[in-house]
Amino acid sequence: MSTLAPIVLFVYNRPHSTRQTLVALAANELADESELFIYADGEKENAAIEVRNRIKEVREIIHEKQWCKKVTIIEADKNKGLAASIISGVTEIVNKYGSIIVLEDDLVSSPYFLKYMNESLNKYAQCEDVISVHGYCVPVNFKKSATFFLKGADCWGWATWKRGWDLMNFDGEALRKIILMSGKKYEFDFRGTYPYFEMLEKSIKNELDSWAINWYATAFVNNKLTLYPSQSLIKNIGTDDNATHKQDNYFMNVDLNPEPVTLVDIPIFESSEARKLISKYFFRHSGLRRRLKKIFHIGY
Repeated sequence: MSTLAPIVLFVYNRPHSTRQTLVALAANELADESELFIYADGEKENAAIEVRNRIKEVREIIHEKQWCKKVTIIEADKNKGLAASIISGVTEIVNKYGSIIVLEDDLVSSPYFLKYMNESLNKYAQCEDVISVHGYCVPVNFKKSATFFLKGADCWGWATWKRGWDLMNFDGEALRKIILMSGKKYEFDFRGTYPYFEMLEKSIKNELDSWAINWYATAFVNNKLTLYPSQSLIKNIGTDDNATHKQDNYFMNVDLNPEPVTLVDIPIFESSEARKLISKYFFRHSGLRRRLKKIFHIGY
């Protein structure tokens, strides 16, 4: 295998999930050959004592063993916030190393996550149409191939190259205008089944501390693709009370792929079948379906 990409993990104040994330990562094939950078965010001003204690416990956990071949820990003195921490950390590492694998402190990985990410980074390194690689997939019955492409980008166990991150547009209003002018708001919202555009607008108004919606929008407006596994290699466990952004449980109800992913050549364009299946999944589990069913008495 070619040079392994550095792994970056962002942690804050969730000791239980941080430990699970690190234990799973350390059990990965290639972990003992990989370099890990851990960014630990700092305390907010006037943080409650229980929050300070959790931050302290997280920092004890990240220091307690050699989780990968080499571990570098960067501890912030003050709180940056999730978005600022990720943006600065990703930028620093990807600019230095040329590629990057990114995790947060609520993501448990399959033992073959690193293998899949590194092989995919190497396979598509020179493919300008591909902006990133993702390790998570909603539980849909996609059996056509072990991987597929979707337009856009994602944030639960992902990887990219410097050329991909260089496209990142932090101007949410500019992205919003491009989407509206292109007439692709419905497509941006995954056939109207998930409120991505609403998230973008909330981020613009500072009602949502999210870097990920800009990442998705950047890839979308540039017609860039992300590679996904047909069965998830990542499980999100961030449902505890300390989660910065609580997630809908239907996203978390996945079984990790117990087998390594075999990469084969697939057409480098979006899989219409995968988009349709995921759109149906979003619709079935979203408030949209419940509202429409109540109004129109429909099923799906």
